Amino acid sequence: MNERIRQLAEQAGLKMPVDTEYNGHIYRHALEKFAKLIVQDCAELFPLTFTDEQYQRRIDKTIKKHFGVDE
Repeated sequence: MNERIRQLAEQAGLKMPVDTEYNGHIYRHALEKFAKLIVQDCAELFPLTFTDEQYQRRIDKTIKKHFGVDE
């Protein structure tokens, strides 16, 4: 699981890691998939939109990189 996603899950009150291997595996997989879908959805709000910085970066790619979500 991506470290940032794990940190946010803990901040939300979810206990990490999950104790049981079978249910824990399913739970971790579902949690990570859920988080990646949220990141993807947020990134899609800014397609081909760039920052105002001197060295412009695409916002959608910056969001995905921050959370470790592959394109």
